[in-house]
Amino acid sequence: MRVLITGITGFAGSHLAEHILARHPGVELYGIRRWRSRMDNVGHLLDRIRLIEADLKDMSSLERCLAEAQPDRIFHLAAQSFVPASWRYPAETFAINAVGQINLFEALLRLGLSPRIQVSGSSEEYGRVFPDEVPMKETNPLRPLSPYAVSKAAQDLLGYQYFMSYGLPIVRTRGFNHTGPRRGDVFVTSAFARQIAEIEKGKREPVIMVGNLEAKRDFSDVRDIVEAYWLSLEKGVPGEVYNIGSGVARSIGELLETLLSLSSVKARIEVDPARLRPSDVPILLADSSRFIALTGWRPVIPFEQTLRDLLDYWRQRV
Repeated sequence: MRVLITGITGFAGSHLAEHILARHPGVELYGIRRWRSRMDNVGHLLDRIRLIEADLKDMSSLERCLAEAQPDRIFHLAAQSFVPASWRYPAETFAINAVGQINLFEALLRLGLSPRIQVSGSSEEYGRVFPDEVPMKETNPLRPLSPYAVSKAAQDLLGYQYFMSYGLPIVRTRGFNHTGPRRGDVFVTSAFARQIAEIEKGKREPVIMVGNLEAKRDFSDVRDIVEAYWLSLEKGVPGEVYNIGSGVARSIGELLETLLSLSSVKARIEVDPARLRPSDVPILLADSSRFIALTGWRPVIPFEQTLRDLLDYWRQRV
């Protein structure tokens, strides 16, 4: 089996590559990289994967990549995935996420290829939810509250449309928040963990800068999430969409308290206005019962272990 991961050099993509190499050793694993992609996350895998240079915004490069890889499965993880950045660069976010996915699908159609495809959506698509709509089911209305969320909703619906219009065997997932080692430090869990590690080593004053601590999110370990991604193409039904999450909502403040409990750091907490969003989703909480019933998947890594591993990751790097 030949598998292609878009975004393989990123956070989830690199963990998915590790998962596939460890659990499915017969797979020929390919990944798309851009010329400016950082290789930190996959440097230890380079002798076991085949990287092909391409860009989602460049159709000809995608066609060359797909013609070479001839994939049986595609995990489409490449995206501009940082919500605050989408407020600053909404058009670029949409170009990468929505238009880039159209380019990927059109390149497949031009080449006459029809691999099973996972479209990696986001819980942010749900956006504004009312009390009687929590936990979120796949049938919830989509009311996205950021340019990023709109772009992911577009990816989601395009996946459905290309399945219905052209028969591409596309399975859509809506992954809820996930974290773990290698998470970029612009994301909240890593932002906190890096600050704590820097305070431990005397590299910054004992002050932790935060945004909205009241928001509640459904966090899982990335290593559990990528197993779900694999199962989505192993057992998922083309044309369908599946929530993937832990079913537990934690406030951002609780997350920070847990990280601090794993350290001896005593720090002052200060709100940084730059970390606040123009509009924020109060709660994201998954009902993943459809996916669990279909695949038997459940997250198994305790969240405290996830945060411990993340903190240790930053302790090794600051």
